[in-house]
Amino acid sequence: MKVAICGGTGFIGQALCEKWIEEGHEVIVVTRSKPAPEDRSELERKLIYLTWNDMDQQPHLFEGLDALVNLAGSSLSQRWTDAAKKRIMNSRQQTVASAAKLMTSLTQPPPVVIQASAMAIYGTSETETFDESSPATVMDFPSRVVQAWEEAADKIQAERLIKLRISVVLGSEGGAFPKMLFPYMLGAGGRIGSGRQWMSWIHIDDIVRLIEFCITNDNLSSGPVNAASPNPVTNDEFGRTISAVFHRPHWFPVPAFLLRTVLGELSLILLEGQRIIPAKAERNGFIFRYPELKDALAELKEH
Repeated sequence: MKVAICGGTGFIGQALCEKWIEEGHEVIVVTRSKPAPEDRSELERKLIYLTWNDMDQQPHLFEGLDALVNLAGSSLSQRWTDAAKKRIMNSRQQTVASAAKLMTSLTQPPPVVIQASAMAIYGTSETETFDESSPATVMDFPSRVVQAWEEAADKIQAERLIKLRISVVLGSEGGAFPKMLFPYMLGAGGRIGSGRQWMSWIHIDDIVRLIEFCITNDNLSSGPVNAASPNPVTNDEFGRTISAVFHRPHWFPVPAFLLRTVLGELSLILLEGQRIIPAKAERNGFIFRYPELKDALAELKEH
């Protein structure tokens, strides 16, 4: 299999690269600048690095792809100043536009494109459950970003276009989990705000397997696919499970007003949530390796 990954140097992208290189696939990583040969690890020396400018000016370098995976976009985990909001929005629209242009430039475009999206598209709720048939609910900055992101993605011409609506990805090598674990390791873990807000999550191994599943399963139709465990938890339950697995106290609540004071509008990510169900993936036969939070955290503890 020959695959190009836009955003291949990020948390999920690195895990994809590691799996596919170990399996003998050809992997192109699209990045802003190529790492110097002497700075590359043994794994990275097996990757093909191309830049966004290469994608624009030399599309022939991407001929023969079996899939294009676009994970690129500026992180939401930064204070949402006006400049940051513009940067977050523009980064997503620009990278999607580059992917769309590539698809029209290729003599033989790949039959499937996996385009990153996010669970924020559903809005937030403590009572509702969302699957891929649920309507978009634009109610805050994150949901506006995802709406614009997916509308831009609709311009990508592909036989199958999968919009992967990603939940909180749990891994020990990056992403949000090390930051979530840190206060517990200091003995100061506890619920955030009311603790009733839902947290949809997925283990890093499962999202990597799900992306591959979406590529190789021709019966999986275009449209959204929720990248989330079938068993979401509340914020308080998440903390209590960390406490049980890592044998650390769960006692120090963080008041909502304090988070709003410190983080501003960014506090929405921690204080609000969605209960997401991966109906489409399961309906098409995907089996989660870590469907339960306790098992997922136990694996992360071992590694």
